Amino acid sequence: MTSGVLTFLGAAGTVTGSKFLYEEEGQRYLADCGLFQGEAAWRRRNWDDFPVDPASLRAVVLTHAHLDHCGYLPALVRQGFQGPVICSESTATVASIVLRDAAHLQEEDAEHARAGGYSRHNPPLPLFDTADAERAIALFQPVGDRAIELPGGTTVRLHRAGHILGSTFAVLERNGHRLLVSGDLGRQQHPLLRPPVTPPAVDAIVVESTYGNRKHAPLDRERLGRLITATAHRGGVTLIPAFAVDRTAIVLHTLAGLAHDGLIPHLPVFVDSPMALAALNAYRTAIQEKAPELRPDLVGTDDPFDPGDLRLVHSAEESQRLNSPGRPCIIVSASGMATGGRVLHHLTHQLPDRRNTVLLTGFQVPGTRGRSLLDGATSVKIHGRYVPVRAQVTDLPEFSAHADSDELVDWLAAAPEPPQTVYVVHGEPDARQALADRIRKELGWLAVAPQHSERVRLW
Repeated sequence: MTSGVLTFLGAAGTVTGSKFLYEEEGQRYLADCGLFQGEAAWRRRNWDDFPVDPASLRAVVLTHAHLDHCGYLPALVRQGFQGPVICSESTATVASIVLRDAAHLQEEDAEHARAGGYSRHNPPLPLFDTADAERAIALFQPVGDRAIELPGGTTVRLHRAGHILGSTFAVLERNGHRLLVSGDLGRQQHPLLRPPVTPPAVDAIVVESTYGNRKHAPLDRERLGRLITATAHRGGVTLIPAFAVDRTAIVLHTLAGLAHDGLIPHLPVFVDSPMALAALNAYRTAIQEKAPELRPDLVGTDDPFDPGDLRLVHSAEESQRLNSPGRPCIIVSASGMATGGRVLHHLTHQLPDRRNTVLLTGFQVPGTRGRSLLDGATSVKIHGRYVPVRAQVTDLPEFSAHADSDELVDWLAAAPEPPQTVYVVHGEPDARQALADRIRKELGWLAVAPQHSERVRLW
C-alpha cells in the first residue's frame, strides 16, 4: 500500500502563492504554481529556490489563470522544469496573456527601481523575463472535460469551477485514491459564468477559504450608481482598479446595465490595461463560440461589455493623456490590488484630488496598496514616492468572484460522501480557521488549516 504525501508550498498562512506538491511512488506533481503577493515577507519567498528539483516534477496542473495560481511558472521553468502544464483550453489562452503581462511588469519594475535608485539590489533584476514566460507558455497542454493520464501514471480530470473564464478544480487519482484541489471556486450567481459543478467522491480535498468567514451581500446597483453620479457632478474621475481577468469584464457588464437603466450619466468609460483588453477579447470569443461555461443568457448577446461610450486604451501615450485635466469619466485599469500596472499612474494623479473616487472591487491582500487604501491610509507609496490620499475611497466587495462561506460549505456538502480530510487553504488565518470550524461543526468532517511548508500523509 502506497501513501500519498502533500506539501503546502503556498497559500497556507496567506491568501496567495498557491502551490501544492503531491508525491506518490516516486512521482511528483504540482497543483497550481502561483506567485506570492502582498506583504514583503511573503513576496520575498518568490525568490527562494524551489524546495525540490523542478526537473523532477512530472507535470504541473493549473486550476486557472490568476497570477497567484499560475504566475510562478516562468520562475519554475527558469529553474529547470520542462514537463507538461495541464489546464483547460480557456486557461491556456488567458494564462498566456497573464504570464506575458507579468513578465513585462517584472522587467518594467526592475527598470523603475534602477532609474529611481530605490532598490536594495544593484542592478535590480526581474524574477523572470519574457523569454522565461514564453518557455512556460510553450509547455501548456490544454485538455477538455475528460480524465487524462499524466507522465508517471497519475490521472487528472478538470471540472468547471465558475470563478473566471476557464477556471476548474482538479481531481488527481492514483491507485484508487483521489485528491481534489479546488483552486478558486466561483459564486452561484456569477454574472457571466455558470456555477461550479458538484464535487465527486474523493479521499482528500484542498479547498480555498478567501471568504471563509464572510457572506457576500448582493450588489447594491443604486448605491454604485449614486457614487459614480456624485463623482461626475463634482467634476471628478471614477477610477476602478480591477483585475484584468474576469473582474474588468464584470465591471463593464455592470456599468452597461447601470447605463441602460439610467442609473448613471452618459460618461466615457476607458479600459486602460493591455492585459484586460486581451482578456476581454477572450470573453468575446467564448461568447461567439457559445462556450458551455458561460451563463445561457449571455450566449448570443451582441456586446454585454459596452456601457455606451466604451473606449479601449492601447498605448502608453493614450494612457498618460487620461490624467490630463478633462471632463468626468470612468477609468477601469489593472491591477486590481494596485500592485503594478497602469493603474499606478492613475492613482498618482487621481488620489490627491478630492473630486475623484476610487472604487475597490475585490479582495485586497494584506500588504498591497489596495489594502492600504481600504484600511484608510492617508498616503501610499508609488514608484518610490508618497502620494497623498484625498480622493474618496470606497470598497465594493460584492464584485468578488469567490464563493462566500455559505457557498463553500454548500459546495462541500454536495459531495456524495465525506472525504477523509479537508485541508483549508488560500485565506487569511481568521478566514481559514472559521471555514475549518464550520466544516467540522456543520458537516462533521475532519478539517484542518495547514501551515506553510507542512507535509501530510493523504492516505
